[in-house]
Amino acid sequence: MTAPGPLPLRALPASAAPVVVTGTGTAVTGLTGPADLLRRPPYGPGGFDPVTGLKGRELRNLDRASRLALRAAAPALTEAQLLDADGGFTGEADTAAVVVSSTLGTLDTVAALSDTIAREGVTGLTPLGLPGTSSNVCAGYLAIRHGLRGPSLTVCNGQSSGLDALFWARVLLAAGRARTVLVVGVEPSGPAVTRLLGRETTDAAAAVVLERAEDAAARGAHPRALLAACGRASSAAQAAAEAAGGLAAPLEGPVDLWLTGEQHAGEGELTAGAPRLDVEQALGPLSGALGVVQCAAAVAHLDATRAETVLASAGGGPETAAALLLTRYVPPNSERTEQS
Repeated sequence: MTAPGPLPLRALPASAAPVVVTGTGTAVTGLTGPADLLRRPPYGPGGFDPVTGLKGRELRNLDRASRLALRAAAPALTEAQLLDADGGFTGEADTAAVVVSSTLGTLDTVAALSDTIAREGVTGLTPLGLPGTSSNVCAGYLAIRHGLRGPSLTVCNGQSSGLDALFWARVLLAAGRARTVLVVGVEPSGPAVTRLLGRETTDAAAAVVLERAEDAAARGAHPRALLAACGRASSAAQAAAEAAGGLAAPLEGPVDLWLTGEQHAGEGELTAGAPRLDVEQALGPLSGALGVVQCAAAVAHLDATRAETVLASAGGGPETAAALLLTRYVPPNSERTEQS
């Protein structure tokens, strides 16, 4: 199904278990992995090449977005220690969900069928091609490939869509509908996209694996970051303030990094003077993939530095803005040790 925008923050109970990131992955032209999101081009050798990276028997007859999503999901699930040597899912399949964010995901398939109708009429269509026009087909392929039998949904909500998808994943975990959620943001390039937008774009997909912290600890996984709070408002700064309001304890000073675009000039208490990084400056417009790409970049930043907090924001202006605050995860035992 296609989900609307996220529920208000109050929809998440205060007692909801902490949600952590245990794996990240990317399939972005030129990038070798999430760490490259923190760098400026040109990137080093060995980066993802869609010409060779989107080929393979298991990808045959799939739309471009689904192929990109599968390429990003595999390293994320592997990093989360949830895939065996044959690519099989090793977690609880019945409680493993998929949430995909994409604005243009099946456009190439829809355009191809429209061209067929224009040339040959509806008699030229084949029933085998029609399922590929579903907006949820990418999530379906991810679920089928890895045997994930929990909820499967797609968020199509413009630039804030990726952060909205992460919020919905958090809701699924808080509600007990899932114990593992694979979140993928993907936007393909191609002739149909170029015709629609009037410019060439970059193939981009990012994936993150979310779990409740207690479940990750029980199976010995390494939590990479904590999804501390989410917010939604009419501007990035207001959304950030709403996210801050969802924290158990207030932050002291601005965040260590603000993942945002040039258009977000307004600053609030969380963002005043904070270093900024605009991932679209190097990669071009990312639309529905943006929020998940930002999340992967935030985790890479926490891994590579002594940073404690990263804020990601997207949308705003005529669109509603979304914000996600990620922090370094501290296990409960560590907190008790420091207090004692």
